Amino acid sequence: MPIILNGTGTISGLTAGGLPSSSVTTANIADNAVTYAKIGTTEQGQLCKAWVNFNGTSTVAIRASYNVSSITDNGTGDFTVNFTTALADANYSVVSAGSQQANDCISISSNAAPTTSAVRIQGYSRTDSFTAQDGTYNNIAIFR
Repeated sequence: MPIILNGTGTISGLTAGGLPSSSVTTANIADNAVTYAKIGTTEQGQLCKAWVNFNGTSTVAIRASYNVSSITDNGTGDFTVNFTTALADANYSVVSAGSQQANDCISISSNAAPTTSAVRIQGYSRTDSFTAQDGTYNNIAIFR
């Protein structure tokens, strides 16, 4: 027989087992109630640690991001993505994609070693002998 509690208040001294499937729906969870600390370590490794969509031409501008504080413009096609919160280590994967309206596609890579606080990326024109180029649409995601 299920126990039904109505109203508000505090319950103490009650021990309960696991909840049955479908007993907690998205509508029952308060906004931002599931924190990173409450997610298991296996699941944490499957989450995106940082991502950014930015314009790399003229004045660098972040369109949208998560855990990215800023982009440093190091020169033509050369950017550093700075993290708001440092990562546990530098053994992460960088996934990138980019495009330039006038020049087809930007390939993003870097020879610089990543750090816990930033990763350096470089954009090249695919249709112009792989010369360094600022991309209009740069998309970077970090997984660890």
